[in-house]
Amino acid sequence: MEISSSKMALVIVLGIAVLSTGCGGGDASSRTFEQGGGETDEERKIEAIPVEVAALESGRIEATLRFSATLEAERDVQVFAEATRRVVNLLVEEGDTVTRDQLLVRLQDEEQRSALAKASSQLAQREREFNRQKSLFDQKLVSEQVFIDAEYQFDQASIALEDAKRELDYTEVRAPISGVVTERSVNLGDFVSVNQSLFRIVDFDSIVARIYVPEQELPRLERRQPARLTADALGGLVFSGDIDRISPVVDPGTGTIKVTVATPRQKGLRPGMYVQVELVTAVHDEAIRIPKKALVYDNDQIFVFRLGEERTVERLPITAALEDTEYMEPTEGLALGDEIVIAGQSGLKDGAKVRLPGDPEPEDEDEDEDNGENDE
Repeated sequence: MEISSSKMALVIVLGIAVLSTGCGGGDASSRTFEQGGGETDEERKIEAIPVEVAALESGRIEATLRFSATLEAERDVQVFAEATRRVVNLLVEEGDTVTRDQLLVRLQDEEQRSALAKASSQLAQREREFNRQKSLFDQKLVSEQVFIDAEYQFDQASIALEDAKRELDYTEVRAPISGVVTERSVNLGDFVSVNQSLFRIVDFDSIVARIYVPEQELPRLERRQPARLTADALGGLVFSGDIDRISPVVDPGTGTIKVTVATPRQKGLRPGMYVQVELVTAVHDEAIRIPKKALVYDNDQIFVFRLGEERTVERLPITAALEDTEYMEPTEGLALGDEIVIAGQSGLKDGAKVRLPGDPEPEDEDEDEDNGENDE
């Protein structure tokens, strides 16, 4: 069956019309999606990040070096027996304070007293004989040898007397230094021998802490430099001290220098106690203080965020002039009264918008706008 030319032309026209309608509908749909689903940068609402800020103030800041050490007494003496005898009198107890040369214990001494009396008597006799022979020698009545022998006997008697006195002295044990009796190793009636330990005496005025400081810190140290000591066992109480000695040599194995920190007698400090030692190396009384909780670390650099205009923040690099456990003093870039972010800064970027405590919540602003439209 043949189709006429006029009918064929009509079919082609209708097909073209249908295709045109379909394409036009697709374009309209695309335009509608673009207009309704997207926003321009100006229309997009920037969400503010909640933070806390604090104004910079001035105050005292100290640079310190921190170490741990065990206290020890430089004058810590063991008292030994110098004679083999029985203890007949015990005069001190642990915890007693003693002075130098104070009698601590007395040993049996009858034999030594008898020996002393004998030596004293012999010396007197030898002295008289020496004087008699000297008089005769001066008159040329005796030979020189007789005089020399008499002189020798007199000298020997003098030496014997000194020996007897020393042996008697050994029966009285005395304190070699002033201090506190921290240990008693003898009891009344004990039979002690030579070089047996009897007491330990510690001078609490000689307590020191020996610390080992890296050699690069040596330029910051000097004698009489103040120090602070704290002990956990005493609830963190702070005690005073200062540098008494700085070793003139560096330990090649550790690269450190031994520093001796002396502390006067203070209630609570005892030899053997574990302490933390702080050496104060510099002090600035009117420093601009940045709280360390405001610092942001990025590799080897340190930053803070300063609050600017229109609730935006500026990221500033910081170089420390001085710092302690709580604060850092910047070399430049900040001034008194500048407000810096102290909480919420971990996710901030330079130029970010922020919201401070007390600022209206974003939801509240939207609700206010809705309520206003409804009122109209």
